[in-house]
Amino acid sequence: MSKKQYISLGLMSGTSGDGVDASLIKSDGETEYNVILNKYYEYSEEIYQSIHSIKEKINTLKDLEKFSSDIKNIERKITMFHVEVVSKISKENKIDLVGFHGQTIYHNPDDKISVQLGDGILLSKLTNKNIVYNFRENDIKNGGEGAPLTPIFHQLVLKQNKINIPTCILNIGGISNITIVENYLKYNFKSRDIGPGNCLIDSWVRNNSNKKFDQDGKFASIGKTNEIILEQAQELYLNRSNKKNLSLDVNDFDVSFARGLSLEDGAATLTDFTARIISSALLSSLSKIKNNISRVLICGGGRKNKVLLNKINEHNLKNITIQPIDDYGVDGDFVESQAFAFLAIRNLLNKPISFPNTTGCQSPTNGGILIEIK
Repeated sequence: MSKKQYISLGLMSGTSGDGVDASLIKSDGETEYNVILNKYYEYSEEIYQSIHSIKEKINTLKDLEKFSSDIKNIERKITMFHVEVVSKISKENKIDLVGFHGQTIYHNPDDKISVQLGDGILLSKLTNKNIVYNFRENDIKNGGEGAPLTPIFHQLVLKQNKINIPTCILNIGGISNITIVENYLKYNFKSRDIGPGNCLIDSWVRNNSNKKFDQDGKFASIGKTNEIILEQAQELYLNRSNKKNLSLDVNDFDVSFARGLSLEDGAATLTDFTARIISSALLSSLSKIKNNISRVLICGGGRKNKVLLNKINEHNLKNITIQPIDDYGVDGDFVESQAFAFLAIRNLLNKPISFPNTTGCQSPTNGGILIEIK
């Protein structure tokens, strides 16, 4: 007997804070999924600037309190934007429920807190839809770090698309994370955040030009890496205090070490730094796996930065093929948004979304708060 299928809309706004990835899938929340729609909705300049302005102010728990009125104001704007997205998609599509990730503004596993802006109750009220939001809180309450949450979906993506295993999925968003799938046994995968993704390069370009990111690595390709600064930055990173954390936040990194460099040289140095951290962490993680992994599939916006990918390949990954997940018919821009559509269904079914070998939680844990329409 086939399991009940749900049509779920996943809404993901990543650390770039430039818009919302929306994915509508049909799935039983366990064994299969089918993509109905993938679409990107860009934030207005006002929302984009507001997000980055508040993120730069929030560095501690006290800052959350200090800027609480600003945070509430931005949260309402973000929620209303999501209302528009849901309304547009629901005009032409049936939606059983919505997985609403929200916009992360502060994530600190040591403080046991992860804050995403997005009012699930208001979104449900104004769209008349079942909403699952606040995905990370329950994991943190159960001893986890609240991230990464997508590995359970990554395993299904590999299985459904008949991709040979063992395989590693590398997601380069604002932060880089990996999921290692050695077999298709239930909940048998490992995952962790491994370092910066686009966050340092984006921040540098945003603060030193009128662009939001380094498209195709254009600035980095013109610039020259400052080797002295690069070596110092690597040493500082290797001696950081939160080495054991499975999850990271953009606040764990800053671009101050590149201060004084030109736009292009800063972009080149930060791209080189990011590539070295990613390739080093990849090598370290993959070397611990019994079955040799020779394939790394990349998803997320960072896979479009050719300079970054070339530099990752340069650093000791001679026996490993790195390729976009798109080569297997999977749209690498929407893996995360599809994942939150999938996780919303799992919430509805009371199935776990995080695991001891992904977030460090004590036991497999269901996550998210479900707001059901009356």
